[in-house]
Amino acid sequence: MARFPLPRPNSILFALFFSLFTMSFLHCGFGTKSHSSTDLVPLVPKSGEKMAVFAEGCFWCSEHIFESVPGVIDVVSGYTGGSTENPTYESVNTETTGHAESVLVIYDPSKISFEELCRIFFLSHDPTTVDRQGPDVGTSYRSILFYQNTEEFQIAKRVQSEIESKQIWKGPIVTEFKAISKFYKAEGYHQDFIKHNPNQSYVQAVSLPRYRDFQKRYQEYKRN
Repeated sequence: MARFPLPRPNSILFALFFSLFTMSFLHCGFGTKSHSSTDLVPLVPKSGEKMAVFAEGCFWCSEHIFESVPGVIDVVSGYTGGSTENPTYESVNTETTGHAESVLVIYDPSKISFEELCRIFFLSHDPTTVDRQGPDVGTSYRSILFYQNTEEFQIAKRVQSEIESKQIWKGPIVTEFKAISKFYKAEGYHQDFIKHNPNQSYVQAVSLPRYRDFQKRYQEYKRN
């Protein structure tokens, strides 16, 4: 019988240390600037446009995904879902503000519906993980679908039932449903982050693979 040498203890410790060290760099926001401000965005769309707000983990990933969708005019990264006034990236990541990293999607309702945006929301992240999305852990990364009126709430719940019936995700969906009240635009360096930082470590390791997974999942869903 062939014998294989066991790894030396120090090599095991090195591998563990390297893994932990690498993962410490793979979270949304690592290495970004810390000096900037946030602005309260009026939730009043222009004529011929509508708005929708979603929280589904790192807003860098979400922004990139929704911007790729035909009918979407613009996407703004920001914070909502909590009670703290004028939140910042640093305060939101203390997990004490109640806010989650979110995206404000401005869209043309003649080209895409709120229902389809909800479908994209459920297909572009794992809605079964509590306070977590990939390597990002905490309430600021939880799954929330925001609605502006009763009609949107009913549409959102219907899409949830549709997704659950297809058994796309293992386990129950834990997405929160909340009425949108305020949305704070995140610091400038977070806007269009992937476009401006395509080679950043988190973007390469998490954001772009998640985007490609969404594309495959969405196309397959539409075919079926």
